[in-house]
Amino acid sequence: MNILYLGDVVGRAGRQAITDELPGLRDRLKADFVVVNGENATSGMGLSGAHAKGILDAGADCITLGDHAFDQKDMLQFIQSEPRILRPLNFSKSAPGRGLGLFTATRGRKVLVTQVLGQVFMKRPFDDPFSAIDEVLKRHPLGGQAAAIVVDIHCEATSEKMAMGHFCDGKASMVVGSHTHVPTADAQILNGGTGFQSDAGMCGDYDSVIGMQKTEPLRRFITGMPKARFEPAVGPATLCGLVVQTDDATGLAKSIHMIRFGGRLAQSSESLV
Repeated sequence: MNILYLGDVVGRAGRQAITDELPGLRDRLKADFVVVNGENATSGMGLSGAHAKGILDAGADCITLGDHAFDQKDMLQFIQSEPRILRPLNFSKSAPGRGLGLFTATRGRKVLVTQVLGQVFMKRPFDDPFSAIDEVLKRHPLGGQAAAIVVDIHCEATSEKMAMGHFCDGKASMVVGSHTHVPTADAQILNGGTGFQSDAGMCGDYDSVIGMQKTEPLRRFITGMPKARFEPAVGPATLCGLVVQTDDATGLAKSIHMIRFGGRLAQSSESLV
């Protein structure tokens, strides 16, 4: 099975790239299942119901969120009626929605997707992500009901993401990091057979500061004082992510490739699609 994961969608540029490019990209990669992280898709902060529908209509089978899961208030209601959207597993106990889902891919095969928030350098203390994931993997062993398992680890520290990869090694098809918006060059298959990348990067305009127009972030770094809101950059977006081919018998990774398509990064160097 070919599983495509696309990193954090940022603003209108990222949404437009998903709408324009995902259907064709899915066909070219022969993707059986697509996961998109959408937590920055609406004005760079959160995801609205309307924008979630647009990403799903473009070909995503599942959308993961993150620490900005409910920055757009209508998501509090929308997520309860749309099971294809997942908030973090270890978010507040009173949060609406679900932290994992079992979805149907091509040929009736089931894919389990879950997301956890890390703890290191995050603004709010979240429940332990390792014990939360451990419980899920014990209840849903790879190769049982789930032919493949995708774990999205949404956090700042690459060390915590790598630790999660090794913690899940042999028990998940792929562990992929999100949140920091910069693709890391460490895509690999771990010793136990789990595909891993510390951060998939973002789907947005890379002529920016992690997806935001440069002026205000630069002002804050230079002066230490805010003057305006951050606004998403609006130039051509690059789609960044990861595609993992799994073994039909074991659910473990057979191959792993980083995805970098369109926009600035693909113009600056060789595209991986």
